[in-house]
Amino acid sequence: MANPNSAELVIDASLVRRLIATQFPRWSDLEVRPIEPGGWDNRSFRLGEQMTVRLPSAEHYVLQVEKEHRWLPRLAPQLPLPIPVPLAKGTPGEGFPWPWSVYRWLQGETLVVERVADLGQVAKDLTRFLRALRQADAADGPLPGDHNFHRGGPPGFYDEQTRQALTLLEGQVDTTAAREVWEAALAAPFEGAPVWFHGDIAWGNLLVAQGRLSAVIDFGTSGVGDPACDLAIAWTFFHGESREVFRDDMALDRGGWARGRGWTLWKALIVLAGMTGAPASEKAKQRAVIEDVLADHRRFG
Repeated sequence: MANPNSAELVIDASLVRRLIATQFPRWSDLEVRPIEPGGWDNRSFRLGEQMTVRLPSAEHYVLQVEKEHRWLPRLAPQLPLPIPVPLAKGTPGEGFPWPWSVYRWLQGETLVVERVADLGQVAKDLTRFLRALRQADAADGPLPGDHNFHRGGPPGFYDEQTRQALTLLEGQVDTTAAREVWEAALAAPFEGAPVWFHGDIAWGNLLVAQGRLSAVIDFGTSGVGDPACDLAIAWTFFHGESREVFRDDMALDRGGWARGRGWTLWKALIVLAGMTGAPASEKAKQRAVIEDVLADHRRFG
C-alpha cells in the first residue's frame, strides 16, 4: 500500500471504529471517543472504559510502536508507578498505513499545577520513578537512534540545529549566555553505563490522581543511554523548592545537569525560533524556560 501524505491523513474516531471492527471485532460494540489533548506524535482515543487506542500521526513515529510492545511489559514490573500496558497491536488497514496499538486505560489526569496538592511531593514521586527506571535491566535495550530522535545520545547531535536557532534569535535572547550553556553541554560527555530513560518527561506524559503522581505514559522516545534528557522538566514545570527537590533526588553529577540544560535549551530555542511548527502561544513559555536554564547555569555551572 502506498503511504498517504501524513498531512492529508485524517485520524479520527470514525477511522478507529473501522479499524477495531475489522481487526478486533470483539471490541466493536465499545464507544470510541477522542482524548483531549490528543497528542502530537500519536493520536489517542478512548475505547470503552478500560482501553486506549494510539495511532502514529506520521511515519517517523512508527518505529515506536514495536518498541513499546516489546519493552513496556518488561519494564512495568520494575517500576513504582503504572505505565502503559499493550493489549493488542493493530496492522495497516482502512486507509491507515501503519501499525497501531491498543493499551489498557490508565486512571488519572494530565499533570497541571492546579491538580497537585504538593509540588515537592510530585518531584519526589517522579524522581523515585526515574531512579527506578535507571536501575531497570538495560541489557539489549534500544540504543539512541531514529526511533527516539536520538534522545539519550550526545546533545551534540543537534549542534547544527541549535546554532541555527541561536543565529535566528540574535537580539531576542541572550545568545552569548545561551552559547555558553550549549558549549558546556557539549564539553560534558556521558561516560557511564547506558541506562533506561523515558526521553520525554513532560507534564502531558505524567498523570495525577487525588493530587499525587499516578502514572507515566508515552514511552515513544525511551531508550537506553544517557538519562540527562529526562531532566528538562526541572525547568519546564518545576520551580523554586520543587525544582530543588527534583535536583537533589535525581542524584546526577554536574556533567549530567550540564547535558540536561543542553537538551532543554535546544528544544526551547528551536521552538522559539519557529523551527518546529509549534503554535505561537508556545513562544512565551519557551522564552521563560530559556531564562531559567541560563540562570541555572550561572548558579551551578
